[in-house]
Amino acid sequence: MHQVRIHKFLEMTRKKKVDKDQENGESDAAMKEREKLNKKVTNLMKKQKLKAVRGIVSKHDASKSWSLEARAKVGSRLIELLTQTAFIQPPADQLADGPPDIRPAFVHTFRTVAKDAKNASRRYGVIECDPLVLKGLEKTARHVVIPYMPMLVPPLNWTGYDKGGYFFLPSYVMRIHGARQQREAIKRTPREQLEPVFKALDALGNTRWRVNKRVLSVVDRIWASGGHLADLVDRNDVPLPEEPDTEDETLLKKWKWKVKSVKKENMERHSQRCDIELKLAVARKMKDEEGFYYPHNLDFRGRAYPMHPYLNHLGSDVCRGILEFQEGRPLGKSGLSWLKIHLANLYAGGVDKLSLEGRIAFTENHLDDIFDSVDKPLEGRRWWLKAEDPFQCLAVCINLAEALRSSSPETFISHIPVHQDGSCNGLQHYAALGRDKLGAASVNLVTGEKPADVYSGIAVRVLEIMRRDAQKDPVVFPEALRAKLLINQVDRKLVKQTVMTSVYGVTYIGARDQIKRRLKERGSISDDAEIFGCACYAAKITLTALGEMFEAARGIMSWLGECAKIIASENQPVRWTTPLGLPVVQPYRKFGRHLIKTSLQVLTLQRETEKVMVKRQRTAFPPNFVHSLDSSHMMMTAIACKKAGLSFAGVHDSYWTHACDVDEMNKILREKFVELYETPILENLLESFQQSFPALTFPPLPERGDFDLRDVLESPYFFN
Repeated sequence: MHQVRIHKFLEMTRKKKVDKDQENGESDAAMKEREKLNKKVTNLMKKQKLKAVRGIVSKHDASKSWSLEARAKVGSRLIELLTQTAFIQPPADQLADGPPDIRPAFVHTFRTVAKDAKNASRRYGVIECDPLVLKGLEKTARHVVIPYMPMLVPPLNWTGYDKGGYFFLPSYVMRIHGARQQREAIKRTPREQLEPVFKALDALGNTRWRVNKRVLSVVDRIWASGGHLADLVDRNDVPLPEEPDTEDETLLKKWKWKVKSVKKENMERHSQRCDIELKLAVARKMKDEEGFYYPHNLDFRGRAYPMHPYLNHLGSDVCRGILEFQEGRPLGKSGLSWLKIHLANLYAGGVDKLSLEGRIAFTENHLDDIFDSVDKPLEGRRWWLKAEDPFQCLAVCINLAEALRSSSPETFISHIPVHQDGSCNGLQHYAALGRDKLGAASVNLVTGEKPADVYSGIAVRVLEIMRRDAQKDPVVFPEALRAKLLINQVDRKLVKQTVMTSVYGVTYIGARDQIKRRLKERGSISDDAEIFGCACYAAKITLTALGEMFEAARGIMSWLGECAKIIASENQPVRWTTPLGLPVVQPYRKFGRHLIKTSLQVLTLQRETEKVMVKRQRTAFPPNFVHSLDSSHMMMTAIACKKAGLSFAGVHDSYWTHACDVDEMNKILREKFVELYETPILENLLESFQQSFPALTFPPLPERGDFDLRDVLESPYFFN
């Protein structure tokens, strides 16, 4: 559409020049003005300044934008033309006298998909591509042009909704996903109010990165030899099982199920291979650059993300292992200790739960393994491959080995980002909101000899309840048998996912399914019905233990949910302003169906209606509100670290800086957490609700405990 407008504009300004003699109605001055505009637009296009071009052209073009219907019809016709004209090239070894094996590359077909358990199904139109096309894509994925690449110069500072980030590509401060009210809320907000958010995004975007070439070469070697190491996907497909030579229906059915599961596995492998190829393509492109930057923007809750999607520090272990800070800083005494702690954290497997001294000792006890991993990463003992985050672990092994082998380890220059992660961060925010002493101690808001492990704490409580239940008479209390069966199964891993998601409003059914998956993985209970029964019982007990340990969190979650329900029942979305001034509008609305008849098929498009989804507004509000608070804490820390001259990167509740600056960052992030929660957050929220809906009555604020927030300043394991 934009191209058509620009073309029309250039044609129109050229036409005036050619038909000068015929068109006497236009003055020379007006004609010169048109020629000048033509020249200006042509020059801007050469410089790829498309935003400026669109601005000029739109002022001289009265044509309206295409409607959704028009775009759907044109798009379908283009797809139809593609199916009619794109073919697979016949294989080179094809016999000359036979008919040519010419197949369409893309086929329009229909697929029936079961909707639910009641045998209801729907037919969907799909475009399928030939297996050879998929194979070709796998080979050529590395040549795909990725528009939003990391930048070689610092990004533009943010100054407005669509002003900042990339120089020439469209950049928006928030990922709206079509939510009109959220876009309007941001655009209406004064720039001064959004200044802290803009400053934080600028701080994150100005951190300079580079590729760790030594780690990349190891990744390349593994990938070239077929993958299937260190969480890299296998480059080969699982072979399809041969059809059994039998008439037995049971065996044939079993074979069909096996074929189906192998095909599913191969499709997943294909998807993962494409993903790795894209990541490696970016790494290879950037590896010889001195440094590069990641412009950041926000999701609707205010969490920050790099705009480049493939190779960034929010990505998987392989991405994080390949990336390091461009700026190097001398380790110093504290930096050397933090590098050792960081290595133990990345190795994990329980080591990350030791005290800081215990983690340093772990690293020092494995120096031989570390040196072996560096000298012979793939030919030696491969100790680094046993780590939970192998590529990051290898990067730190290399850095630490070089430092220890140098003449002065403390003056060795390190580029490695060292992470400090929140300890079950969602519950930390709830404990601070409710000034909850018991909750605060469980998630390291207070000083302890070693880190309190909330998952183990809940597992101990669950075990206590189950031991009591196991003593009861099965005739009176049937769950006693399940309690006996589960006593040896209860550990932190069984309850971890449920505890993590409890902050985000996990339901009983969600908890049951999580625990059922864990029990199935262990295989100690073989009967499916028994697994289900045990999962039901364990979920109930886990949620009870959580309710006891985090009573204040439960109270706040219920209060937030109740407020959301009251607002949504008036057909209004829940909206609030974060402590940093960012307006948030929950986008959940009911969808209506809109049918469009195209040349291929009838398309059913979903369109948001004016009706809000009451249940979704209610259940999503507590987690979204907490995410908006953790994002505020991260942004406050980013601004303060920039001011203190530290390199900083934030991954939600994981804060990164140079090893030598970890102590300084730890001090800043604790101070900012206290500063955040010294403001009356819940009081301000209630006041904003009452101002927006004066006719509605909201429940009173939940009771607060007497936890002293300033204890956080002295807690070594708050972030660790």
